[in-house]
Amino acid sequence: MEATSSLSFYDFLDRMRNPASLDLVRSIKSFIVSFSFYTPNSESDGKRLQEFLETMEATIRDHTLWAGATEEEVDSAVEGLEKYVMTKLFSRTFAVSIEDSKADQDISEKICLLRSFLKPEHLDIPPNFHNESSWLLAQKELQKINAFKSPREKLLCIMSCCRIINNLLLNGSMSDNHVSGADDFLPILIYITIKSNPPQLHSNLKFIQLYRRESKLVSEAAYYFTNLVSVNSFIVNLDAKSLSIDENEFHDSMQTALADRAALRNNPVVPKEQTSLPSQALKIKTNRILTPIQSPPGSTNSNGDWEFPFMEAEAGELTVSDVEKLLGLYKEVVRRFTRGVRINNDPNNQNSED
Repeated sequence: MEATSSLSFYDFLDRMRNPASLDLVRSIKSFIVSFSFYTPNSESDGKRLQEFLETMEATIRDHTLWAGATEEEVDSAVEGLEKYVMTKLFSRTFAVSIEDSKADQDISEKICLLRSFLKPEHLDIPPNFHNESSWLLAQKELQKINAFKSPREKLLCIMSCCRIINNLLLNGSMSDNHVSGADDFLPILIYITIKSNPPQLHSNLKFIQLYRRESKLVSEAAYYFTNLVSVNSFIVNLDAKSLSIDENEFHDSMQTALADRAALRNNPVVPKEQTSLPSQALKIKTNRILTPIQSPPGSTNSNGDWEFPFMEAEAGELTVSDVEKLLGLYKEVVRRFTRGVRINNDPNNQNSED
């Protein structure tokens, strides 16, 4: 599905390079620029975008570049247009208000507390639907939502997550002769959302609702999207009565989670390898040794050859004291490369380095 989306988008861009599209390009650029003339307002911005897409869809249908085009081809062009415009306007339309940022932070903080103790049984998820591998796959799909800037692609992340849950329900129902429904689907989606803690959940849902083409937020897409909106609301208002858990146990678990997070903020955990491994232990010798032009202090061996001590090191193994050494090595690589380029490009040089 993502591959199809990319092809549609690139087809749209390709047609926009055609000289015959000049009128369309002007209209699109004018619309994008016009956004800077207005004070950011989510509701009016969303309405403005919907009206523009509707107008442009009619224009595309009558345009010579789409003469004789099928409904699918016209729809594909409008999808490309939506992605292009919303990518350009992303920083202007996504999480632009203080209220949105606060809502994102509040639900993320609450989810962090809940995920430390929440179990499937607290949401009355039947054992036949317990499938860690499917749950993990669904979590990964939902966590991708912030990797995209178009409302359609963000919505696809939600749909992929929900389809995995639906497949899980179908397989579980077949093995248990139980007809699954919304009563089974929603608790699992709640659990997946809490365990994945998707970034900026509130803002992503709002962005999709406002800027996804209204004609496309229907049917299956609307069903899955509405369910995640319900999940968001459920989590925001969640308390002990929302779960199958003793009220005192819920209170104690939340307090413990709060205390743990406070302690983590005040005393951040330093990875063990950063405290136990001496800096010298990270100097892993490699077979790649070069004779330096001007070796930084401490980077050469007894023969004057330059070693690369961090070639096989992982990021988590590095310490603050290694930064200065890495910077020195980086500068020397740049010097050597640029000097080599100059020598190789000199037509008078007969002994250029390989």
